[in-house]
Amino acid sequence: RYTGDIVKAIAAGADSIMAGSLFAGVDEAPGEAIIFDGRKFKSYRGMGSVEAMNQGSKDRYFQDAEDDIRKLVPEGIVGRVPFKGSLNEVITQMVGGLRAGMGYTGSHTIHDLQHAKFIKITSAGVTESHPHDITITREAPNYSRNS
Repeated sequence: RYTGDIVKAIAAGADSIMAGSLFAGVDEAPGEAIIFDGRKFKSYRGMGSVEAMNQGSKDRYFQDAEDDIRKLVPEGIVGRVPFKGSLNEVITQMVGGLRAGMGYTGSHTIHDLQHAKFIKITSAGVTESHPHDITITREAPNYSRNS
């Protein structure tokens, strides 16, 4: 869901990640740019949504024999995602986050990172590890109050 999840997944042993929603808000992604409540979003249609299946992705979900749209079983949604800028900017943040995570764990290679150790911290530790007692006036590309 967040770019920080990439390094966590690899540290847990993953060889790959799924990143569709991470790229959905970039300039280069398909979908209309929308202004909602003064903020910019991109429309997003998951490939498992009824709309996408009706446009040709039914075979991915073994529903290509079904012609009645009411009988399709969706595995995705249609909605909006926050606009994130260019793909290059997003990739730069992802790579920077991966490098930072490798630094925090002392990992010199991805293989080393896949064997990193997780530690448990208290909820107070989580609070302390995030900005607190401050009002954010300028959003950073790699940080959200919801993360």
